[in-house]
Amino acid sequence: MAFLYPSFLFALFALAVPVIIHLFNFRQYKKVYFSNVQFLKDVQKQQSSRSNLKNRLILAARMLALFFLVLAFARPYLPAKTADDAGKQHLVSVFVDNSYSMQTLNREGSLLDEAKRRAKEIASAYGLNDRFQLITQDFEGKQQRFLNRDEFNEAVDEVKISPQSRTLAQVLERQKSLFSTRKSSPASSYLISDFQKNTGKRSIRADSSLQVHLVQLKGASLPNIAVDSAWLVSPLHQPNAAEKMVVRLHNYGGEKAEKVPVKLIINGQSKALGSYDLEAGKFQDDTLRFSGLKAGWQNGEIGLNDNPVTFDNRFYFTFRVQQQLPVLQIGGSIFNKYLQAVFASDAFFKADFSSSGNVNYAGLNHYPVVYLSDVKEVSAGLAQQLQAYVKQGGTLVVFPAADAQLPTYQNLLQPLSVDFPQKLVTDSTKVNTINLQNPFFKDVFEQMPEKPDLPIVKKYYALSAASRTTKTNLLELQGKTAFLSFYSSGKGKVYLSAVPLDEGFSNLPRHALFVPAIFRIALLSGHNQPLFYTLGKDEQLEIPPITQTDEQPLHLQKGSFSLIPDVRQQEGNTLLFVADQIKETGNYSLLKKDSLLAKIAFNDNRQESDLTYFTENDLRTLFTGIKTVDFLSAGKQSLKNELSEVNSGVQLWKLCLILALIFLAAEVLLIRFYKVNQQKTTLVV
Repeated sequence: MAFLYPSFLFALFALAVPVIIHLFNFRQYKKVYFSNVQFLKDVQKQQSSRSNLKNRLILAARMLALFFLVLAFARPYLPAKTADDAGKQHLVSVFVDNSYSMQTLNREGSLLDEAKRRAKEIASAYGLNDRFQLITQDFEGKQQRFLNRDEFNEAVDEVKISPQSRTLAQVLERQKSLFSTRKSSPASSYLISDFQKNTGKRSIRADSSLQVHLVQLKGASLPNIAVDSAWLVSPLHQPNAAEKMVVRLHNYGGEKAEKVPVKLIINGQSKALGSYDLEAGKFQDDTLRFSGLKAGWQNGEIGLNDNPVTFDNRFYFTFRVQQQLPVLQIGGSIFNKYLQAVFASDAFFKADFSSSGNVNYAGLNHYPVVYLSDVKEVSAGLAQQLQAYVKQGGTLVVFPAADAQLPTYQNLLQPLSVDFPQKLVTDSTKVNTINLQNPFFKDVFEQMPEKPDLPIVKKYYALSAASRTTKTNLLELQGKTAFLSFYSSGKGKVYLSAVPLDEGFSNLPRHALFVPAIFRIALLSGHNQPLFYTLGKDEQLEIPPITQTDEQPLHLQKGSFSLIPDVRQQEGNTLLFVADQIKETGNYSLLKKDSLLAKIAFNDNRQESDLTYFTENDLRTLFTGIKTVDFLSAGKQSLKNELSEVNSGVQLWKLCLILALIFLAAEVLLIRFYKVNQQKTTLVV
């Protein structure tokens, strides 16, 4: 047993007071003489023995009452693990999970309401001098400070549902960062959550001195179906063109879902409907078809009906339908006549030309695709700019010149980890393989003949075969020699041809395959902005280059909400940093004054859709790296008493106070009812 305030034990010297009173009897007695006192002596002996017993009992009752009263003030307790920290100021960090899954209902309301109540119970178990930190999924700057109990309770009342979703390891690191500022004080961590399985999969390690207490709240088991993701089949969108959108549905429940209704809305108009069956715990991809879009930015939304879990029933996206697609050819002195004829056949393409010695490098990023053709010598400056263009997401198509200086092409392509023309081969051959399995040729041919007419080659450049990036041969010559190859390089793409656009090398420029190949390259290119971003995950947004001035800052707007993001220019792109300032899902407009620059969509983190939870054994395994971990009951009873025993041990002051009152009552009863002068005698004559 130990004492919280041992200095009060000096009051035990007061036990000498009742002893002194009983040892010294200050009453004066008067002697009365009788002729025959034998009978009185016998009576006096009996009364004296009973009086001594009564006095001793009263003395014991008084001393015990005083003894236990002193102990009560000294606050005795049976020490717990944290006995060494008794009397010190405690630092308490409480994490209240306010993610979407905490909207789940139980008998006492939502899990968030219960979590807030538990947080206040934890605070009430500590002293007035202890300090508290409140952490939520938002990780706000104001949460990195200690509060007194009243401030803490007020902060708990203000907690609301958040789209953020942090792992348990991130939460503990956040708590440790504040504890590290006051290392001398004992620290305790409390995690109040439903502990979804998505909150952590690896073993968690923390400072061995940190005490971690887990309070798991349990809601009702609910089925849930969500739209996990969506993407458009075509990377380029033309007015009134037929579009295909693939929607990924995920059944997070334990039972099969039948006839799940899915609705596609674009610009407020319903464009497609679907109804799908989904096996338990599985996901599937389904295609929605639509058309009739006009040029400009499109606001999209995918909705489904799935009660009672509704926070993931809406999925937002945006994309742009282009009126025209700008393309650039960098060549010799004139526009290549074959490329010019191809782009002139379709008004959707706006083709520009620039000679290799007069390229506007600053404007390269405005072109989704650049065709390099008929350039005899690639200058070092042009090579450097084209390399940067590809790494930033551009598409480069290379047709070597008929009289190309091959070392300059090597200087251009080798830093991009792309093969390069190595030598001229004058042997006649032909294209004998077309890679129809590659998405490049998807929807190009209605039906492929058994013996297709493929280009004939008179001479060609043999390509090196030492590229370190992903390489795909789209067309091959006999002997599996590359004729037209595709490479991924950084964020961009490179297409490399083994022949120039010259009929002296092959009949490719006049072949039926040439036009769809050139169009397909253009249609698969572009600085494609993502259809959507995820709240709490994507805090950096990349958009095409935009010029910003202090007088006309960029701002994101949705309804009455407006945000001025941090804008930075990096490698030809514009980066927007929004941190955690966007809290609501939906489609936002990026504006420069009153001019619309882009549409940006934000969705919730779909990790919260998985309503499966850790068991206590799972959590014990997860926290194996922490020495002190307690699991507190989340039943109907208050946590205050349980925490008092965990933090300070078993408190005995109440028992001491009760015993003191009992012995005081015993003293009163002894004085009132224990009579020593009512001796009955019988006198016989």
